[in-house]
Amino acid sequence: MKHRIVVLGAGYAGAYVAGTLARRLSPAGAEITVVNAEPDFVQRLLLHQLAAGQEIKAPRLADVFAGTGIRLRLARVTAVDPERQVVALADGDGGSDLGYDTLLYALGSHGAGRGVPGVAEHAFDVAARPSALRLRERLDGLGRLGEGGSVLVVGDGLTGIETATEIAESRPGLSVALVARGELGARLSAGARSHLRQACDRLGITVLEHTEVEAVEAARVLCADGTALASDATVWTAGFAVSPIAAAGGLEVAGGGRIVVDRTMRSVSHPNVYAVGDSAYAIGDNGRPLPMSCASAGYTGMQATAAIVGRLTGRKIPNTKLEYLGNHISLGRRDGILQMVDEEGQAKPKHVGGRKAARIKSAILEMSLWTTSHPTFGLPKRKHRLAAAPSASAKKMVGVAA
Repeated sequence: MKHRIVVLGAGYAGAYVAGTLARRLSPAGAEITVVNAEPDFVQRLLLHQLAAGQEIKAPRLADVFAGTGIRLRLARVTAVDPERQVVALADGDGGSDLGYDTLLYALGSHGAGRGVPGVAEHAFDVAARPSALRLRERLDGLGRLGEGGSVLVVGDGLTGIETATEIAESRPGLSVALVARGELGARLSAGARSHLRQACDRLGITVLEHTEVEAVEAARVLCADGTALASDATVWTAGFAVSPIAAAGGLEVAGGGRIVVDRTMRSVSHPNVYAVGDSAYAIGDNGRPLPMSCASAGYTGMQATAAIVGRLTGRKIPNTKLEYLGNHISLGRRDGILQMVDEEGQAKPKHVGGRKAARIKSAILEMSLWTTSHPTFGLPKRKHRLAAAPSASAKKMVGVAA
């Protein structure tokens, strides 16, 4: 009987791991099923561009996995039972259970309101394709009014900065403001902070620093100091969280609900479960938890793949890199910041800014899309059963893309 591998989620991490496993494991020995709620691959790193009005490629997963031997199941995961080794699914035909021998948990994260009243009812986000499209529709509506409108982006993390600058550049008729709890770009180097401020000034973005939002209403947000800020569209980027499914199923999780894993991305409580990407609470090579990021998805995905292949084939399991090198921040289509960090996660003094940084990020995103759209690296079907390890160039591509 074939060893059943079930991959939950076909984002950057899940799609990569599924494809690499299909390439490295013999089809006669392993059956790989990918479960995903949407039929298309979502480029989450570009959802702020989608919301701003740009067209973003969304390859159909059926086409992505065609000829790889991977089975695609379009369904929503409702529960995980690691004791019975089954996953509960819901689709158009109702509910059903899917059994597994090895589970790869890659359900990612979603926007979180952090308990702030009104966020769920009145705010938009760019954490998922449907919500990004809702924001796009709202911005289109404001544009049709002919008198412009006000957009308030709450949260000055990478997502908030990219969303505010993208909307301001793509829709110059709108008034855009960015709300920061502390100093704008506090985690960046002094030079990068200066570059960021200049970009906001150039794009006409109003920056409100040291401002805490206490509630969101339909046409305004209320701040801790009593200030009320008018807003025709409030975009919430001030937090992300993972699904409670892992914790509810009895898997050991960290405080935020991420699955606690060992160095090989294996659950410390259930050895036939692996977690990657935002779903994993993994300790990096610097002794610190890896942050939720696409880079972490790449490195944890490579480590989990190596571990699963090694344990199923009896080979030695190598330790792949688990590091966090820095941040790429887009500031519209023609500007950006590349900020590298040290082993402590602190910004290094130098940064790359401007068009060069924008081109670097664009190249990384293109490679991320290619590796996802070609999960077995373009190998013809007859070669899928080869168990050869990825080439050095392929490893480099995936690592950079992450």
